[in-house]
Amino acid sequence: MKSVLNVGGGSKAIPIPPHYQGWRHILLDVDPKGGCDITLDARLLRTLPPSSYDAVYCSHNLEHYHRHHGVEVLRGMHHVLKPEGFLEIRVPDAGEVMRLAIQNRLDLDDVLYRSPAGPILLRDVLWGYHVEIERSGQDYYAHKTGFTLKSLVNFVTPVGFPVFATRQENLEIIAVFFKQPPADELQRLLNLKTPA
Repeated sequence: MKSVLNVGGGSKAIPIPPHYQGWRHILLDVDPKGGCDITLDARLLRTLPPSSYDAVYCSHNLEHYHRHHGVEVLRGMHHVLKPEGFLEIRVPDAGEVMRLAIQNRLDLDDVLYRSPAGPILLRDVLWGYHVEIERSGQDYYAHKTGFTLKSLVNFVTPVGFPVFATRQENLEIIAVFFKQPPADELQRLLNLKTPA
């Protein structure tokens, strides 16, 4: 059975994409209260056994690290990923957020959009969801960096992921990175076209 390591996913109650259906879902998080399988700071991923997972899924977590710590997280993801595996990253699209803020003349405390959790302010996308930061008192909920599509690709590829496919939707960047060119079956599973 294929396995996916969900880095910083918080809880298994938070759904992951349907292409992981039938896979073994291993949740890694720094906070054990979400029922994670591995309680670990993602900066320490290189302490886990190498080449252990078919995929690493990291949704809205990479922006919670200062840039130099983010490199450590990426190196750890590369370490635990099988050679033929893939890394799926989702982050807020800072470029699109800035474009909308300018176009709509939004101030930092203006509502950017509404989510099931409540209104999301412009400042929440830039620096982290203020409600959760205040409620928890935990600094790891804060955003310490941000990405545009170009900056994310330039950040991840030098760590050993030369092949990638990306898309942008709903103020989010979705990017899949590979250590080597993916098999046709994997491209079909992910419904992605890699750049020529």
